[in-house]
Amino acid sequence: MILQWVTSRSVAAQYAQLVISCTVLGLGVALLLEAGMGSDGYSTLVSGLTIQTGTPFWLMNIMVGAVFVAIAWARGRKPGPGTLVQWFLVGTVISVGMALVPDLEPLVVRVTALVLALVLMSFGVAGYLASNTGAGPAEAMALAWDPPLPFRWSYSILQAVGALAGWLMGASVGPGTVLIFILMGPAVDLIRRRWTFLEFPARRAADSE
Repeated sequence: MILQWVTSRSVAAQYAQLVISCTVLGLGVALLLEAGMGSDGYSTLVSGLTIQTGTPFWLMNIMVGAVFVAIAWARGRKPGPGTLVQWFLVGTVISVGMALVPDLEPLVVRVTALVLALVLMSFGVAGYLASNTGAGPAEAMALAWDPPLPFRWSYSILQAVGALAGWLMGASVGPGTVLIFILMGPAVDLIRRRWTFLEFPARRAADSE
């Protein structure tokens, strides 16, 4: 009885961390976009494809995400509940956050928002990955190549390639784009290694029976 209670609390904490972290990540992305100094490489890629095809951003985002998740799954990175939560909750929080954040005009305010966005995004990604409930499209794609390439580098490469491809298709980039593909991967890796209390063990189907 006690063991079942502890286990249920552990599962509740695991999914609470997933939801909170995805909310933090969404707020970070909203701040990044409101700062107007470039978006992350994944979003830049989606924007570029949207420009080239005329497909609505939200639909192209789903399509690109599905391709990324499928490729990651083919390489052994199986999706989970966290994949869907990250995929849809983050987008919802971004929309709400951008509607609530006032216009950022002075440059010093925009730079401050950019720095805060990078911090929130790093902790958001690290926290939801540490919940071990499944990775969203961009992170799943990066994790699918670890090994042989450590996540801190595979994630940076993914963001850089996405930004370059999106830019070549007409999407805009900026200082924030560069900072993300240089710093985000190492920052997420550092947070997970230093804040080990965030880590939950991956659960098998039998564990929940």
